[in-house]
Amino acid sequence: MTQDPYAALGLSKDATADEIKKAYRKIARTNHPDLNPDDPGAEERFKNASHAYDLLKDPEQRRRFDAGEIDASGAEQAPRGYYRDEARRPGNPYTQSRSASGGPPFGEEFDADSFFANFARSHGASGHGGGFGRSAPGNAPGQDMQYRLSVPFLDAAQGAKTRITLPDGKALEVTIPEGARDGQTLRLRGKGGMGFGSGRPGDAFIKLDVTPSPDFERDGNDILVSLPITIDEAVLGGKVPVNTVTGAVNVTVPPGASSGQVLRLKGRGVKGSSGKGDQRVTLRIVSPPKIDDELKHFMEGWRENHAYDPRVGKAKS
Repeated sequence: MTQDPYAALGLSKDATADEIKKAYRKIARTNHPDLNPDDPGAEERFKNASHAYDLLKDPEQRRRFDAGEIDASGAEQAPRGYYRDEARRPGNPYTQSRSASGGPPFGEEFDADSFFANFARSHGASGHGGGFGRSAPGNAPGQDMQYRLSVPFLDAAQGAKTRITLPDGKALEVTIPEGARDGQTLRLRGKGGMGFGSGRPGDAFIKLDVTPSPDFERDGNDILVSLPITIDEAVLGGKVPVNTVTGAVNVTVPPGASSGQVLRLKGRGVKGSSGKGDQRVTLRIVSPPKIDDELKHFMEGWRENHAYDPRVGKAKS
């Protein structure tokens, strides 16, 4: 059973959008499976938080969940009486005929809710259906179906193939295009509900929910990363490995580098209509976990003869 999204993020239902984002990023950072290989519960917490964020980051989806229109997995929850009302709609081609005596056919009560629920399931309905056709029986088009698909950040950046399982058990192969964006909708023609008679099948519309990455951020077609470097690497420069969406590469840190300095890797971003973007690498100088006497004495001696103030002209009294 899918966990309540607010509980998965440790929030109340009145949490703000900013609180939702911060809670997700905190859980993603501390429970990422790659960082917790010995904690089997970390992956589950990471997945639950990701599913929760996918649902709650979309204001419309959050509103519908709060109103009880969809469940925690994003699946529709039809209002009570929906199928009965549909059965009673004038001109509905699926209304069951009554017997000559005026009573229910076959001598038993006709349950419209069950009939239309079973009908929707048997024709692959899931998520939002396109509505029952009003064409004459024997020539009705199939339903257009809408789905949401959670996509890992790197799969969206690189492109990938995945499979989703429909409510009737059938599998649907989906190609994630390289550079896919969060919220992008894919249209698969003829992959919706089956038509009736000579009616054409409906289409499947798949909205992509790209899962944020603890390592990368996307800005347009550029990829943003933070790269920690040591004090000696900042002073002396050198080649330092950095992750990109296609794997690790070496980046040249110039001598005298500062925290906040940005290096650009051309063509290491994601694919867009005008070509690939770049990867922007922000340097972050990290002190050693322990300052020993040797380093301390060296810096004290160096400071006496090489004092400088990077805040000159910026500090305000």
